[in-house]
Amino acid sequence: MIHVDARRAAVERWVAEQLPGARFSLEPASEDASFRRYWRARVADGRTYVVMDAPPDKEDCRPFVHVGGLLRAAGVNAPEIFAQDLASGFLLLGDLGNTTYLQAINAQNAPGLFSDATDTLIRWQLATRPGELPPYDEALLRREMNLFPEWYLGKHLQKKVPGDALETIFALLVKSALAQPMVYVHRDYMPRNLMVCEPNPGVLDFQDAVLGPITYDVVSLFRDAFLSWEEAQVLDWTVRYWEKAKKAKLPVHADFAEFWQAFEWMGLQRHLKVLGIFARINYRDGKPKYLQDTPRFIAYARAVTKRYGALAPLHRLLDDLQ
Repeated sequence: MIHVDARRAAVERWVAEQLPGARFSLEPASEDASFRRYWRARVADGRTYVVMDAPPDKEDCRPFVHVGGLLRAAGVNAPEIFAQDLASGFLLLGDLGNTTYLQAINAQNAPGLFSDATDTLIRWQLATRPGELPPYDEALLRREMNLFPEWYLGKHLQKKVPGDALETIFALLVKSALAQPMVYVHRDYMPRNLMVCEPNPGVLDFQDAVLGPITYDVVSLFRDAFLSWEEAQVLDWTVRYWEKAKKAKLPVHADFAEFWQAFEWMGLQRHLKVLGIFARINYRDGKPKYLQDTPRFIAYARAVTKRYGALAPLHRLLDDLQ
């Protein structure tokens, strides 16, 4: 771990340069599934900052800086950037606290928290402008879904699936995604990346944002990687988002049934991707804790594929995995 210790020392020296003369301490703030790490800098006078440590050979801070600017311009509570060293991979950020939606949410406060989250999401989507973010195009959609047969089926379950076995399903999911109106997409808009703060919520982990399907962030929020809700509750919250979006003149489908199918199929694309990612994180990056959440995604995928005849081949495949 010498390289990690050296990296921490470099972070400490850089923060000292940004806060000249200030006495401060560094403590781990969080880590995620990438190579980024976060530190909380506590200054003796009571100020706190969050330091992003993104090794430049593994991560690029520029998308975080760019998307953060778009979010703040849209009126979203994303962390302010006080200092940056892109060559070294260091950012000094405003501190949105340490209570995530995932930590705080329960059956009683969920309606209020999700109402705030959907209001913020609509604000972000309304700010959409062409040319600011890379497109969520067919190549990216397919590259993500291919993680499922490669890493989850092949590497994790040691199951060989014929190359064309999933092609029909993947083609349907791509067609559904690309037929949707395109808006700013956070791409991981879920309770783990939303902070309980004022104004609520604070939004984190947005560096992978794209211009993509309007249902993507909604389904990320309600069919979460680490938290499951009853289907009737998900349906109710999704209707509430759809009604707010229509009122805000976002280009959601006028027929909720059509919107709901697009939501479900978009969620399936995401869940296949995440199954592959969680397996890859385990076998490639040595982070096993994410694999324990894969049954949640299999359950999501089985429920959706059971409801639509066109998805029956994938449902049969998922049944065979049980």
